[in-house]
Amino acid sequence: MAQDKTPVDLTITPRDRRFGRGLAQKRWWMNGDPIGTAFYNALSITFPRGEAFFIESVKAFRDGAPPKLEREIKAFTLQEVMHSREHVAFNKRVTDAGYDVSALEDRVTESLELTRDRPQILNLAVTMALEHYTAMMAAMILRGDLFQGADPEIAEMWRWHAVEEIEHKGVAYDTWMHATRDWSAWKRWKVRAIMMLLVTREFWIRRVQGMLCLLRQDGITGARAYWGIARYLIGSPGVLRRLVPAWVAYFMPGFHPWNHDDRALIRLADSAYEAALMPSVA
Repeated sequence: MAQDKTPVDLTITPRDRRFGRGLAQKRWWMNGDPIGTAFYNALSITFPRGEAFFIESVKAFRDGAPPKLEREIKAFTLQEVMHSREHVAFNKRVTDAGYDVSALEDRVTESLELTRDRPQILNLAVTMALEHYTAMMAAMILRGDLFQGADPEIAEMWRWHAVEEIEHKGVAYDTWMHATRDWSAWKRWKVRAIMMLLVTREFWIRRVQGMLCLLRQDGITGARAYWGIARYLIGSPGVLRRLVPAWVAYFMPGFHPWNHDDRALIRLADSAYEAALMPSVA
C-alpha cells in the first residue's frame, strides 16, 4: 500500500530484549561461512557509536516538532539505545571469538570526528540516508533466508533489530522535513540526494575494508578474500544487489520511507517479542 507520509496509525514500540548473554559465540557463527560472518560482524562494530550519532542528529531538531513526531523521536531514541546495548554485547562476543576489532572501531571514531564541527542539518541528512540503509537491510532480513543455518540466538537478535528499524524508518526523514520546512523542494532533494551518494560510497568502502580486516585474521587474503566478498555482495546471497531497487527509490520525486508500507513484515516477526513490549508511542 503506497503512502505519502508516515501512517497515522503507526506505533513505534520499543521491545526490551537481551540476546546471547553467556553464549559461547562461534567464530564463524553464520552457518560456518567466514564471509557472511565478516559482513555482519563488520556492520555490527559500527552500531554502538553510529546509533548514538543518529540519536543526537534527530534530537537536535525535536524542538517545535509536531506532537506525534516528538513522541516518535522519543520512541526512536529508546529503540536505538537498546540496539546499541545489544550490539555492544554482540561485539564483545566477536572479540571473545578471537577477532581484533580495534582498527574497525578506530575507523568509526575517525568518521564521527569529522562530523563534530559540521552543521547539524547535514548530520541529520547523513542520518536520514543511513536510516534508509538500515530499513532496506531490515526488510531484506525479514523477507529472506539470509540467516538460515546461523546461530539461532544471533539470528534472532538481527531479526529483532530489523523489526524496529522498519518501524521507525520514517522518523529521521520526517524530522528532516520538519527541520527544512522553509527550504524549497529542489534544495531538499539536492541535499539529500548528494548526501546519499556520499554515504553510499563511504558505507560500502568501509564494509569491504572491515570485511578484509576480519578475513585477514582468518587467513583469508588476496583474490580469495575479494572474490568471496564480491560473491556475497553481488552474487549469492547478493546483499548489495538486492538493495538496488529500494536505493534508487530514494532519489525519486515524492519519496518517503513509508511509500512502501511493509508493516506486514513486522507482524510476521513480532509474536516472539510480546513479553518484552514497552509502552508504545502512537
